Amino acid sequence: MKFPKTISIVLLFTLGSITLFAQEAAKPDPTTIVKDCIAAMGGETFLRSITTLYSDIKTEMEGREVNYITKEMLPNKGSFKIVYKGRTVFQNWFDGKKAFETVNGEVKKADLAEFKDKFDRTNIFNELDWIMPELWTLEFLGEEKVGVKDCYKIKATRKSGLVELLYFDKESKLLMRDDKIAEVNKNSFSTTLYVSYKKYSGLTFASEMKIGDKDNLQNLTVVELKINADVSEADFRP
Repeated sequence: MKFPKTISIVLLFTLGSITLFAQEAAKPDPTTIVKDCIAAMGGETFLRSITTLYSDIKTEMEGREVNYITKEMLPNKGSFKIVYKGRTVFQNWFDGKKAFETVNGEVKKADLAEFKDKFDRTNIFNELDWIMPELWTLEFLGEEKVGVKDCYKIKATRKSGLVELLYFDKESKLLMRDDKIAEVNKNSFSTTLYVSYKKYSGLTFASEMKIGDKDNLQNLTVVELKINADVSEADFRP
């Protein structure tokens, strides 16, 4: 049977549209991927019940072992200090609006530009913010390996303009890598690799990480993690 030329063109266009639609429909939903990660971490209800988080992480700076002490409180308060041989060599504080830091042993107001990503933050865990469309736009980019892990790759764009590339392990559902894009056109970014995970009081959290740029990665190991303990309002002011 012969079809008129115009009918053949219409059929080809229709079949092509159906194929394209089927391919789009088969793409994993990026929000679902992040929600699966949240479930693997302990579940959304549990994560939202965590109002403060204390972490002690050891690493090396200039060949010397130091500890990073971080304290966080909902929705966006945080403090950070570097401790060397029991002595605090640097510290900063952010109370949700104002920021301070130590400079040559003196406490001074910090540049708020360094804390710009904290102002619209609403959760301790980034994963909970990523699923909020009023804060982030998610785009599925495909699949890519991180080491030996097969991962889903997602582009997350913050309303403020920050872009992150997120890699979630297809098997464990957990985040394996996070690239924060500093300058999109110059391919400039900082990377966090999540090497291993442990369970801390019901929370599945990265126990070993590597941070830095592609040519210089720093190893970090969690020494202690405390949930809803040893953090108070006083920790976010000098």
